[in-house]
Amino acid sequence: MNGDGRLARKRRSERKGRRAEYLAAFALMLKGYRIVRLRYRTPVGEIDIVARKGDLVAFVEVKARRELAAGVDAVRYPAQRRIAAAGEVFISRQIDSARLSWRHDIVVVSPWAWPAHLEDAF
Repeated sequence: MNGDGRLARKRRSERKGRRAEYLAAFALMLKGYRIVRLRYRTPVGEIDIVARKGDLVAFVEVKARRELAAGVDAVRYPAQRRIAAAGEVFISRQIDSARLSWRHDIVVVSPWAWPAHLEDAF
């Protein structure tokens, strides 16, 4: 495949990922979460969604996959470490960090299904 084909495939994949993130954020808002950041970037990694509900901060990795298991399996240990490290950076920058609790969630967005939210997934 030539460079143009790879670039087009990459762009489609990025659009699909962004749509999945927006749908995941919407689903989280309906569950009572406040979306603090989308695509939070730090020098040590990126978090798709940072959501808050009271004193709980959820660092959410979003995967667009046909099946739930494929989405969960796609969040491998290196990604988990990256998300956890970026989460620590986020927490360290909060003025109320001493009273916050946090966890790492996964939201899997599948075609024709409501996003599946797995709390404290890793």
